[in-house]
Amino acid sequence: MKQQVFNPYLPSYEYIPDGEPRVFNGRLYIYGSHDKFNGDVYCQNDYVCWSAPEDDLSDWRYEGVIFKKTQDPRNEDGSHALWAPDVCQGLDGKYYLYYCLDFLKEIGVAVADKPEGPFDFLDFVRWPDGRILGTGDDTRQFDPGIFIDDDERIYLFSGNSPRYAHLENIDKNSQKMELERDMVTLKSVPVENLPIITAAPGTEYEEHPFFEASSVRKINGKYYFIYSSTWMHELCWAVADTPLGEYKFGGILVSNSDIGANGNKEALNYRGNTHGSVAFVNGKWYVFYHRQTNRHFFSRQACAEEIQFDGEKFYQAEITSCGLNGGPLKDNGTYEARIACHLYSKNGTTESLLEQQDEDHPAFTQEGEDRECNPNQYINNMRDGATAGYRYFAFENANSISVTTRGNATGKFIVRDEREGNIVAQININPSEKWETFESSLTINKGKHPLYFTYEGDGYTDFYRFSLS
Repeated sequence: MKQQVFNPYLPSYEYIPDGEPRVFNGRLYIYGSHDKFNGDVYCQNDYVCWSAPEDDLSDWRYEGVIFKKTQDPRNEDGSHALWAPDVCQGLDGKYYLYYCLDFLKEIGVAVADKPEGPFDFLDFVRWPDGRILGTGDDTRQFDPGIFIDDDERIYLFSGNSPRYAHLENIDKNSQKMELERDMVTLKSVPVENLPIITAAPGTEYEEHPFFEASSVRKINGKYYFIYSSTWMHELCWAVADTPLGEYKFGGILVSNSDIGANGNKEALNYRGNTHGSVAFVNGKWYVFYHRQTNRHFFSRQACAEEIQFDGEKFYQAEITSCGLNGGPLKDNGTYEARIACHLYSKNGTTESLLEQQDEDHPAFTQEGEDRECNPNQYINNMRDGATAGYRYFAFENANSISVTTRGNATGKFIVRDEREGNIVAQININPSEKWETFESSLTINKGKHPLYFTYEGDGYTDFYRFSLS
């Protein structure tokens, strides 16, 4: 690859959640919703697209705005946000984007001649009599997932069922349906797909009920349904023999707090909703998901991990700092603190909510305004016992380590080669209003290791970057 690539894999100023990975013409495209830095609701920006060549997942290219929220005829004033989309290449060679606007019940469809757009509004998904799906007594449509099979039959998946759905009078469902070749007309009546939280008890989905984020992939003749569970932090998978068949629960793909990975039972990162899918790229399987930042749910960033698949079963991926890199990071160079895959306080983690992730907790945040090209993204407010973890590095020759920090802290960073591992460095830090660098020797065995930085001392420190040499 041209360069190393980290998690999050897009530039630090970019907030793309709900990423749906699609490979077209030798490039991997990421279609997601588009959060605003320090936003106050989900998905405040227009859809944009990023892509990379299949053989170099470090070389991401910004494709620009592909669809504006004001292009939807219901939303000329832009008051509604564009929620999670999906894209497919139709039988006519054109590219079709399926989406929903916040809290509205219909599925919109846009079309383009190229995978990077721009997309033009086409229509809404409709019943055969022309009525728009989602109107009248229809249940609300949500997070559309589009799939075209090898026999040219077209399938659409949709649904949402939050964990409090049984307490409130809101639509809740998981649905699957078939479309006509025009890409907008229903060919079959929507039917129930996965059990939602109220129907899951006593089924194989009891511990992982359907929440949202429908996505389907065909692998070795089987159909894999990817979804976010009611607990939000995890992407799960189920498998069926036909697109509209009965899906059997398979397991967890990834958790954005690493719950379940390698038998881990505790949250090692500030958790919240996630959404994504899998893609086979240049001979490897990857799972795409998102993480939370800025102490809330509204500034999420795209991450990805290599995931093991044995031909039938996916095995849960651990979250790392080097997801698309093809291996561990080098043991020399400067790394931004923002690529931490684990972040927690002395007392653990919470959900990424302002009322929970308070001043006792560290958080990913940035300087600058939304979409400024060079904001300083960093970890804010590391207090006594706070830890930032980075996985993995290939250690060969490094014998020095430094950190760049600011704040009123008087203390030290204890650096370990595992969460509870050997101490490999101690870096004393002092108060500083501006970013200042502090250095120490590093003693670590050769081989593949993570690094965990734990602050011990008084006050707080903002953590900008660290260097190995």
